[in-house]
Amino acid sequence: MPHRQRIAHVHLDEKTMVRRQAEVEHERAIAIYDLLEGNYFAPAGDYTGPYALHLRLEDNRLLFDVRSEQGEPLLQVPLPLKQFQSLVKDYFLVCESYYTAIKKSSPSQIEAIDMGRRGLHNEGSELLKERLAGKIDIDFDTARRLFTLVCILHIRG
Repeated sequence: MPHRQRIAHVHLDEKTMVRRQAEVEHERAIAIYDLLEGNYFAPAGDYTGPYALHLRLEDNRLLFDVRSEQGEPLLQVPLPLKQFQSLVKDYFLVCESYYTAIKKSSPSQIEAIDMGRRGLHNEGSELLKERLAGKIDIDFDTARRLFTLVCILHIRG
């Protein structure tokens, strides 16, 4: 029997979608692919997955709109964006440095920046996991992939 406490479909609501750098689109595609390949996602309550997850930013909140695999609404979990904003901003700055470093820095400099980038990503993942606790249970790998998508939703024109 396939694992049922998982996300089977993910949709990013990008009403203000902008043209993004190729690196960002690549990270988005990898995060979605990896998320769908393996995740643990268990909303609190009497729900049976797999689930369709719609992520969007709405009224200064990050909204987890959880639906059945067929698209029927199950629950919505809003999280205040404020708690993520400085972390996402720092993550973007380090990512920008990383992509610049790839083009002209030594391998040791690239590795140092990448370690900082991964550290911020881990911090964001833990924060997301913590803020969802009691509402949606996720494992760390799922939190990492979701944090990548949360960051991408923050990109505006």
